[in-house]
Amino acid sequence: MSFFKRIFSSEKKESGLNEQAKETLDKGLEKSKTSFFSKLTKAVAGKSKVDEEVLDNLEEILVASDVGVNTTLKIIKRIEKRVAEDKYVGTDELNQILRDEIAGLLSETNNTNSSVFEIPTNKKPYVLMVVGVNGVGKTTTIGKLAHQFNKAGYKVVLGAADTFRAAAIDQLQIWADRVGVPMVRQEMGSDPASVAFDTLKSAVAQNADVVIIDTAGRLHNKVNLMNELTKVKRVMQKVIEDAPHDVMLVLDGSTGQNAFEQAKQFTAATEVTCLAVTKLDGTAKGGVVIGISDQFQIPVKYIGVGEGVDDLQVFNKIEFVDSFFK
Repeated sequence: MSFFKRIFSSEKKESGLNEQAKETLDKGLEKSKTSFFSKLTKAVAGKSKVDEEVLDNLEEILVASDVGVNTTLKIIKRIEKRVAEDKYVGTDELNQILRDEIAGLLSETNNTNSSVFEIPTNKKPYVLMVVGVNGVGKTTTIGKLAHQFNKAGYKVVLGAADTFRAAAIDQLQIWADRVGVPMVRQEMGSDPASVAFDTLKSAVAQNADVVIIDTAGRLHNKVNLMNELTKVKRVMQKVIEDAPHDVMLVLDGSTGQNAFEQAKQFTAATEVTCLAVTKLDGTAKGGVVIGISDQFQIPVKYIGVGEGVDDLQVFNKIEFVDSFFK
């Protein structure tokens, strides 16, 4: 039994998604999985052992599945090493080897195995600043996150600091009303930092547990974006010294390589500490989760695997790999 397999089988027992959530995850990754395995089956057709040709084909499949070139090369190198050590590796073992190696890769950045929506115990309120371009599902993610935290018994306050689009403020208000949590807002065009400041003031006064701040999703100019996000952070720190505790970048998984590009631009503009990858249910590009997490060395915290309010899940690498390689 390989090292990772041992770790993963012992971790699996502790992690567990409930049955319904697991079903949603399986269904959400169905397209990615089907596309990947139909290609893999063709690649090893008529072959009994993993040789150079099989590895070349596998490399192409991983890149086509949006795992990304650098991460693909890492995975191939790991498999080559195993083939060299074991001398003979049958193609029937390839699925398990891939599973082990991808799990190992995800372990480097995602070191928790919880499926539960929780916050650091030493932060009250815990402040989460959310960044991402328009259209990736940022507001929806914030709404679903507020729902999950609220359901877990946390007191949540939302801040509508994306003041450049009236629709963004209204959309967030709809979610706040739906979930039943307070939201701090100002007029469209007002200073985002001022909204963030008011939100934190209000959250402290209400003794809130969680604050989620929405920010403008514009990538028109890196310098402007950088300045704006830096200002929002600085003003927040006047209320809570170490805020924000996390900066979460929301990416649309269905855009594949585009998501890489956005990650590149946002990580250059601000310090991103975690990721949420949405819309995985409608795409065959689920491999993007593996690639982005590895390439940017940023943990994936949440994944969107359906349209339902409960279909935003805490990213659990064990369950993800398990569903992908089922």
